[in-house]
Amino acid sequence: MRLPDPLPIPEIRKRLELIFPEGTPDRAWFVRDMAAKVVFVMIYVGAVEGLERWLGPKHIYGMSDEQAEQLGEEERLAYGENAWKAGFKPSGIRWYADTTREPIRDETLRLGLAKVGAVVQRDVPTTSSKPRYALEAAFAALFSPSLQGEALREAILGWQRNHLDPLSLARIELLRQGAATLDSLVPVTLPNKTVRQLVTGPSASISKAVVEVFAPQFLYQPAVLLLSESGNKIVAQEEKLISSIGLKIDAAKVLPDIILFDLAPHRELLVFVEVVATDGPISNSRKEALLEIAQGARIPRDRIAFVTAYRDRNDPALKKTFGSLAWNTIVWFLAEPDHVVILRSRPALEQRRIFDLLNENS
Repeated sequence: MRLPDPLPIPEIRKRLELIFPEGTPDRAWFVRDMAAKVVFVMIYVGAVEGLERWLGPKHIYGMSDEQAEQLGEEERLAYGENAWKAGFKPSGIRWYADTTREPIRDETLRLGLAKVGAVVQRDVPTTSSKPRYALEAAFAALFSPSLQGEALREAILGWQRNHLDPLSLARIELLRQGAATLDSLVPVTLPNKTVRQLVTGPSASISKAVVEVFAPQFLYQPAVLLLSESGNKIVAQEEKLISSIGLKIDAAKVLPDIILFDLAPHRELLVFVEVVATDGPISNSRKEALLEIAQGARIPRDRIAFVTAYRDRNDPALKKTFGSLAWNTIVWFLAEPDHVVILRSRPALEQRRIFDLLNENS
């Protein structure tokens, strides 16, 4: 059977970014240059389900630009047959050193593409050096040069539905909806049913989700005291309620992104929210500055909560800012709206141990 035609590596990478959009767990493993090269080499040697040809990590780190340009059937078959064998001498400068075996085998193949069903494995003893990996047939078909435009989009959606788990699909869809709001003004429906418009930007979709999803889900009777955006612009402010609880907000000093208040009797709670698209979480210094606002209203500390909202756990903004998050604050993700992460310090645990935490609701 004829070998499939390979796409150029940059085009393979573009398609991987479509197949594994933002929200895909471990997305970085699937869309990096190494993953694109792995897919290229698998197609190059015909390591595709049904062709009975297989690939091992040696095929990847033995490949070179010079070899990749040899697209004749004989050259490709010869490389596939020999590249994994001891003593093989590749032509040109190899893409990777032997020390890259682990990230190729573990991150990209075994725990990456194979885990989502994009790669299949044949039954080979663990200690064997024989190649064992091949692209799953439907996944390989997504890289056909003849598949373009709407047909490509439909094929990708079909593969995602069949191979990505429901939670991943839900995260992807939530992030896709958030990205769509960047094309126009973002309407935000407040708990009192009034609608305000946020200027488009990276933070707008997160702010919208905090008000419309987080607040009703995690507060008993939510109200929005303040909704602001970049440039210290106040979009919504409930002045009467702010005044009634004694808050004094000075936009020139400290202006939180969002202030929520739980109006439920005996469960009143003031919630400061910082929205992070690039920077600016609830750090220790930010927390202290926000506490000064609350102290002016004589609100007890146990009736104050601090939330940092991100788009997704895979968001680079989280990795960039996680180390500065303050203890005893909450982290919430637009892509996983049913969950929160609580950073609790030892004193706040009242000397309890992990067993007590895991079993406190049992």
